[in-house]
Amino acid sequence: MNNSTALDDITRGITFEFFGCGQHKIEIEDLLATEDGILLHVRAVPEWESIQLKMKHHINVLWIPTEEIPDRLNEIPRNKTVGIFCTNGPRSAAVYLYLRSKAYEHVRIAPGNYDAITSLLLPGKLFKFLNEHRTAEHDRK
Repeated sequence: MNNSTALDDITRGITFEFFGCGQHKIEIEDLLATEDGILLHVRAVPEWESIQLKMKHHINVLWIPTEEIPDRLNEIPRNKTVGIFCTNGPRSAAVYLYLRSKAYEHVRIAPGNYDAITSLLLPGKLFKFLNEHRTAEHDRK
């Protein structure tokens, strides 16, 4: 299937039901709860230089500015849940459609603001998260 046909098919699938059921998005808590989650950070270089989200204890973060996505497509895993993050909805939507047109099935738009992410990094929540993961890791051993 060529890209034009793929994009046509994807666009036809973006119905009221699609948006109503939230099939295009993933809440940050749900993304962090996935075993294979990746946060695809698509903000521009000056934005990344100002504020970087590393989230070392939570999830792998892959930073690829929107305009570099076509040239760096091979860096984005196809077999993982990919939450696309930016602070601007149109960029996430554009990257979402682009990846879907390239047969990425497990991509979703993550929340488009810092509040959803930074609220998880408050000392109490981070402490609880780390303790839960240490306990889970210990139980697996």
